[in-house]
Amino acid sequence: MKKILVTGANGQLGRCIKDASSQYPDVEFLFVSKQELDIENEEVLKDFFTKNKLDFCINTAAYTNVEKAESDKEKAFAVNAEAVKKLATACQDNGVVLFHISTDYVFDGKKGLPYLETDQTNPINVYGASKLKGEAYIDEICDKYFIFRTSWLYSQYGHNFLNTILRYAKEGKALTITTEQTGTPTNANDLAMAILKVIKQDIPQYGVYNYSNKGETTWFGFAEQILLQAGILKDANLAKTNHYATFAARPAYSVLDNAKAKNALNLQNIDWLESLKSVLEKTVID
Repeated sequence: MKKILVTGANGQLGRCIKDASSQYPDVEFLFVSKQELDIENEEVLKDFFTKNKLDFCINTAAYTNVEKAESDKEKAFAVNAEAVKKLATACQDNGVVLFHISTDYVFDGKKGLPYLETDQTNPINVYGASKLKGEAYIDEICDKYFIFRTSWLYSQYGHNFLNTILRYAKEGKALTITTEQTGTPTNANDLAMAILKVIKQDIPQYGVYNYSNKGETTWFGFAEQILLQAGILKDANLAKTNHYATFAARPAYSVLDNAKAKNALNLQNIDWLESLKSVLEKTVID
């Protein structure tokens, strides 16, 4: 029986993997939160990996607050880079295959076409830089790893764009959303299923992969469809803006090309709007 460790179990992706795990009764899952396993603590990690004979580790733990990272650079790098280095070492020392989640924000957004895994990275904010450093550590340390770069991740769980838009609309707050950034909203449930499919297939095509839903939109377009599909667009105070001041610089165009994952790992990705509808069916809207 395969044994899989999932870090960051209380986060949205961790919770989506937990939901999907019921479809894999022949796999033993260990879901751990930060309180149960502090991946920043090297000795704790060593002890945990020694006691638990693991086959795979899915690292969903991350510092994801893009805005706050600009003023909290040390913590962002501690979680997204240095802790990843420790986790990668523990995986390598114990023969564990590491699955790690990265981001479209490793790119600067100037290409204007969907990004390939081989395109030059050039993060323009602290969050992207910290995630790229984590990638570099994994590549340096691990023989067997999968890095999935994803984009605009959301789900029915936790603090994300979808739930924020729905909450603000419910509270009657003004929603002024930018049209100057283009990307692909990605359903964390789809990413969870993709990761588990790779594990089940046992395909040793290790490396860096893009994985997102299909298509592209702006943050405004995403917000508009959330409200439309939820049936509350006409009552919402939604407006678009070309200029939205943020502390962190963000790539203007960060759509990902998924051809490599499709060809090498047999992963299919569905349209972002179709996937959004499936999430809204699971989301309680009062």
